[in-house]
Amino acid sequence: MDGMKMQTTAERMAVIRQTAEKFKAKQKVQAKFERDERVKKVAEIDKKFERDERLWNDAPQYANQYYGEVFHATTRFDNDWG
Repeated sequence: MDGMKMQTTAERMAVIRQTAEKFKAKQKVQAKFERDERVKKVAEIDKKFERDERLWNDAPQYANQYYGEVFHATTRFDNDWG
């Protein structure tokens, strides 16, 4: 006969409870790993944008220098919406 059938209900429930706790522990470790990976990716993205942030700081000066009148013609009414 199968060993599981020879056990009482209480013994089977104890085995199920033990297995469930083991499974929860594995899930907790996996969740922590995934969370750490996500945080690491966000930190890498933040570093990238910190490095390139200077490229976006002088957009109006860049447009004025290289596009002059076209820049003024397209942006002169921008403040009238408010």
